[in-house]
Amino acid sequence: MLNMLLRFTIFIALLHSALPASPLAPVKTDSPRDTMKTFMEAMQLYAEGERKKDARKKDRIEDAVRCLDLSAVPALMRAESGREAAIFLKEVIDRIILIDYEKIPGPDTETLRWRLKDTEITIVRVEEGERRGEFLFSADTVARAGSFYSRVRHLPYLPASGQGAHYQHPWQDRLIPVWAREPYLGLGLWQWVGIGLAILLGLMVRLIAHHLLELLRKLLSKTPTRWDVEVVNAAAPPAGWIVCTLIWALSILLLRLEGFYLSTANFLVNIFLSISIIFLTYRLVNVLTLYFQEIAGRTHSTLDDQLVPLFNRTLKILVLIMGSLLAIQNLGINVLSLLAGLGIGGLAFALAAKDAVANFFGSLMILFDRPFQVGDWIVVGAAEGTVEEIGFRSTRIRTFYNSVISIPNSEIANVKIDNMGMRKYRRIRTLLSLKYSTTPQTLHSFIEGVKEILRSHPRVHQKNYHVVFHEYAASSLDILLYCFLEVPDWSAELQCRQEIFTAILELSHRLGAEFAFPSRSLYLENVSALPQT
Repeated sequence: MLNMLLRFTIFIALLHSALPASPLAPVKTDSPRDTMKTFMEAMQLYAEGERKKDARKKDRIEDAVRCLDLSAVPALMRAESGREAAIFLKEVIDRIILIDYEKIPGPDTETLRWRLKDTEITIVRVEEGERRGEFLFSADTVARAGSFYSRVRHLPYLPASGQGAHYQHPWQDRLIPVWAREPYLGLGLWQWVGIGLAILLGLMVRLIAHHLLELLRKLLSKTPTRWDVEVVNAAAPPAGWIVCTLIWALSILLLRLEGFYLSTANFLVNIFLSISIIFLTYRLVNVLTLYFQEIAGRTHSTLDDQLVPLFNRTLKILVLIMGSLLAIQNLGINVLSLLAGLGIGGLAFALAAKDAVANFFGSLMILFDRPFQVGDWIVVGAAEGTVEEIGFRSTRIRTFYNSVISIPNSEIANVKIDNMGMRKYRRIRTLLSLKYSTTPQTLHSFIEGVKEILRSHPRVHQKNYHVVFHEYAASSLDILLYCFLEVPDWSAELQCRQEIFTAILELSHRLGAEFAFPSRSLYLENVSALPQT
């Protein structure tokens, strides 16, 4: 029975070992030995796939690339640079050394760095990022792989080695004459000429792209919708630079730059491309804002009219922040580590930005609580005028002196706001002063005439107005005029006041009722009639 159980166990083990590995199985990089073994086996299969034209085996180069630390390579170049570095390293190793995996530190090792004997090919443990704890060929090894190959390319493959990676020399080495490949300031003459031609070609392509977009704009201007024209207008300047930068990126691959020149060219191309994409997105935000403004203009609510500018600024800030972070990431800098490092200064930054945060929440309070809107006449403390703009930090008020006052939103959130623009009725209260010589009949006719003026005016609130003989003043008979005007704004109020006051003046002329003005009567006594002493 025990013998049968042992045989069954061996059968199951053999069956399990015969099963194909999962296509999604992770590469083994738990130690320098695992990394080297994974790399060499994957590259050997790749070389066989190249010789036999087997696409499935050729794809195994991706496992070898996973054994490389590509964190220092720009994101746009990682795929091509990783494959190239893997091929170079396989070609180098098969020419200089036969790998003995037993001499490479295994899973139980505490070493953090291992170097291949008599070389600078190094496998190190990653200490940060999403691959922390794995052993990978160092970033320096990846960057210098091409240089290593150029120094050993004349050597034959070692017997019993994998015979390289079936590397094919690029067309440049086959077609460009030797004299053009002579180094000058670190690059071959043909490379310097190629750099100049690449710059010129990129600028020419940018000019062609600009003219094509201009032609497209003219064609689209004949269509009934205008938004396609707006999109083309926004995209025209940055799109040309994007095409130009892509030409330069392709030129870097064709020119086979290395070392300092490759890093510099990649850096500049990434910067140009990132700025161009950010610029394009930034301009498209303006088109999107115009579209939302048109939609908001069709509604009766004014809240969306105020939210559109705030949405525009918020989206632009997000574009700049996210675009900058992606640009930094493409340059090979770990953004997560950078943001984590900023946590030390987070408290100081928060303290410095507390006013900005307070102003931001103040702007949200204004938008959602709606104590006033753009175009309203308000009184805030000593400031009075028409609201021009509600921003992130402050609210701009155009005073009646035509100056502009900017008040932080945090202050507006904590003060009393008198919104004159939300008045449904505008009050008129004034005294009409007639002379003491006015007869009672004239006074009565004048009061009834003023009432009739108010009754006949379409803007006067008919349920609440008063015209009464108010008091005997020092030099006049005062009649109180008290009424409310139903007008939308201050300009209409001034016009109605003028119409009412002009009609009252005409009434006084018809009735012969004269308006009084402050006066005093002086009585002089005849001093000559007084007794003499």
